Amino acid sequence: MDIKNEVLYRIYILLFGIVVPVSIALSYRTVQISILDGERWRAQGRDNYLEYRQVEADRGNIVAADGSLLATSIPYFDLFFDPHAPREEDYQKYMDTLAQCLATYVLEDYTVGGARELLQSLRKAADRHVILKRKASYAEKKFIEDFPLFRLGRFRGGFIAEKRSERKRPFGLLAQRTIGYVRDNAKPVGLEGQFDTLLGGMPGQQLMIRVDPKEDLWMPVDDLTVIEPETGSDVVTNLDIDIQDIAEQALKRAMNAHDAEWGTAVVMEVETGAIRAMANLGRTDEGWWETYNYAVGAGIEPGSTFKAASVMALLEDGFVDLDDSIRIYNGRAQFYDDMMEDASPYSARLDTIRMREAFVISSNVGIATMVQDHYGEKTPENGDEGAVRFIKRLKQFNLNLPTGVEIDGEANPYIKEAYSDKDHWSGTTLPWMSIGYEMKITPLQLLAFYNAIANDGEMMKPYLVSEIRRFGETTRRFRPTVIDRRIASRETVARMQELLISVVEDERGTAHKLRSGRYSFAGKTGTAQINYRRGSRGTRVGGYQASFVGYFPVEKPKYSCIVVVNRPRRGGFYGGDVAGPVFREIADNIYTAKVELHTPVNLAPKPVLAGNTLPAFSIGDKKDMSTVFNYLEIPFYGEPETPVAVARVQSDSLILEQRTMPEDRVPNVVGLGLRDALYTLENRGLAVEIEGFGKVARQSLLPGTRIQGQSIRLYLQ
Repeated sequence: MDIKNEVLYRIYILLFGIVVPVSIALSYRTVQISILDGERWRAQGRDNYLEYRQVEADRGNIVAADGSLLATSIPYFDLFFDPHAPREEDYQKYMDTLAQCLATYVLEDYTVGGARELLQSLRKAADRHVILKRKASYAEKKFIEDFPLFRLGRFRGGFIAEKRSERKRPFGLLAQRTIGYVRDNAKPVGLEGQFDTLLGGMPGQQLMIRVDPKEDLWMPVDDLTVIEPETGSDVVTNLDIDIQDIAEQALKRAMNAHDAEWGTAVVMEVETGAIRAMANLGRTDEGWWETYNYAVGAGIEPGSTFKAASVMALLEDGFVDLDDSIRIYNGRAQFYDDMMEDASPYSARLDTIRMREAFVISSNVGIATMVQDHYGEKTPENGDEGAVRFIKRLKQFNLNLPTGVEIDGEANPYIKEAYSDKDHWSGTTLPWMSIGYEMKITPLQLLAFYNAIANDGEMMKPYLVSEIRRFGETTRRFRPTVIDRRIASRETVARMQELLISVVEDERGTAHKLRSGRYSFAGKTGTAQINYRRGSRGTRVGGYQASFVGYFPVEKPKYSCIVVVNRPRRGGFYGGDVAGPVFREIADNIYTAKVELHTPVNLAPKPVLAGNTLPAFSIGDKKDMSTVFNYLEIPFYGEPETPVAVARVQSDSLILEQRTMPEDRVPNVVGLGLRDALYTLENRGLAVEIEGFGKVARQSLLPGTRIQGQSIRLYLQ
């Protein structure tokens, strides 16, 4: 029992003498650290918090087809100073010279003495991340980091340069929406957004310490990175700087002239589908701006430009021919409860015209009547399919599919399914769809269709990007893509091309006033009503949309182009008056700028020389004139017997005739140069007076007058 009690006593002593006091002390210390002094320790932990942070990679460039920079990242540096990094002896040694450099080149509001006092106060303060200069250029950064003390490096001199980058566009607002942007808290837009992963590269990682929790400022612990950042790739576009500028300027002038709501213009290469220009302008409080990519994202009722698809369907099914007679009912026709009218002044005077004329004057009634007659009912002629067959043709032309262009936000085409209750198909749907209503399609999708017509039926995918490059080497190439080898038969496409040419060349064509004498182009005008409401009292219209789509030059199409101007408020609203001139201006300037569109002079047939271009009534020495004409390869005829000859024109031929210069009578010197005329007259004893410049046009003494030492006045011009 004594031994047992002794053991218990020892246990009690150990428990209450050591374990309990230690437990109480530990509990108190825990409470003190976590509660009483918790904020102080948490603050210290925040101040000295280490973390592996991302290091921003250099973003790749977006360039035009010729290599011109469309978007690039310009590096700049935020410069800081850690006054606690240098050793005391170094700090004191370089303080005076550093103060002088900072006051002279960086801290403009400080004197040298003030800068020195600032350095002293910073050494005593706790701040380890003092801002010196924000957004310094690379040259400024290199200059400042060579200051006394700073040149010792980040950890001995305390100089910190934090690299940033800012996205710049050397051409300003050119193709702004197409190039796009990537911003925090905003949906990526355009090529910047579509190729963000490739352009952005791979960020690196570096161990950093937080030096200011309030501003979330971090400073690298050393100069080494755990993972080096990987520079982004470059995106090479098909955009042509010259054509893009031409399209934007032409569109902007039209928007101003017509006070429109928005407009778009796209230029595409016929053979490849490469987009050479994409311009979009919308009205804002600050003026015209590329706020939205209407070419890609705006699904619109195209209006009369869609008539080409309707006519192609009729031609492809063999229902009509270009010279078939059709009724247009003097430009007014009733379809169920709705009245359709023509805008053409020719329609009111005509009841029946040829099909080609209906297209040329853009007769709504003519096109709608043909489509309704052949597809409106299920008949043996259309295989008992009716409107189903018409919709099948539209799908054959790929008008129901998006283009797949490399920009997010492309609107899907909306083509109603025949007789579908879901699509609200009615008796008036087919005739109105045939002239571009009760459906939606984007300008780019419509352009792809017309581009296929220009390309002899081969539909190309519109595309904006040609290559991805890394450090100048091509890592990926985007080649032209064929969507459909033939959207219609050769005969149908050829007749459609003929109709589009007639719209411009025919005197009654809706684009006839736009034709050019320098080159030929083909296309179709369109005028669509917007925000309309059809009712028993007629159609209420909330505005108009003008468009023109076509291609040039006709002989060997190089470019196709579409122009859409929404809600013009002044200066007309028809496609031929508003959008057509924009197309013409774009085509004119491209034709002037691009040498490849011109036939080389030495390959063109030699023109027949017109009489007004030949050197008529030139007079001179017979041998000299023969030498000059032979050198210029100008054919001439005649062998005058006199030393002096005169060139005369008969039709398109140049004939040399003799001119007699008698010694005793006043000669005829009209046509001679002044030197030859003076030589001839003064050698015969005549005093010569001169008036004017050039060749002799008139002389005061008649030829053949006997010479008696008179004075003669020559009139030159």
